[in-house]
Amino acid sequence: MNQAQGAIDAARSAGADKFAVEELTAAIDALKRSEEAVTDGDYRQALNHALDSRERARSAAKMAVDGKANARGAAEAKVAELATLLSRAHAQLNVKDMTSPRLAGRLRVPKATVAATDKKLQEARTALKAEDYATVTTAMDGAAADLQAALTQIDAIATSLPAPRKR
Repeated sequence: MNQAQGAIDAARSAGADKFAVEELTAAIDALKRSEEAVTDGDYRQALNHALDSRERARSAAKMAVDGKANARGAAEAKVAELATLLSRAHAQLNVKDMTSPRLAGRLRVPKATVAATDKKLQEARTALKAEDYATVTTAMDGAAADLQAALTQIDAIATSLPAPRKR
């Protein structure tokens, strides 16, 4: 029973309470059944439940490690995708013709979207450092689609500009 409790504690430390909830819950339940069997004097059943608990806790720890790695990879990919789109948006907005005061009104909405996305990306990077992958996803919800729409607007504005004069 002590080994089962140790395995449960290790699984929690590995993040099973986030990434392997069902398996961790099953391990905890099996340990409780083991304790109840001891109270009832059924030591064979107590041993079986304790062994089951230990194995489920070990499985939960493995699942948590895998789940955490997958979540990190997905979060990093989303951050990279958004950073690439954001870089593209900044580059397009910094083209000489796009900084013209006469375009300020037409670029107000796309610029606001780019600024909001900058903030979301910063929040996502902070959450990524803290290994809070759910917050990364939440912080970036819809950001790529909004930014893509802003890029489309920027492209449309850029293509509507007159061609530069040759000297």
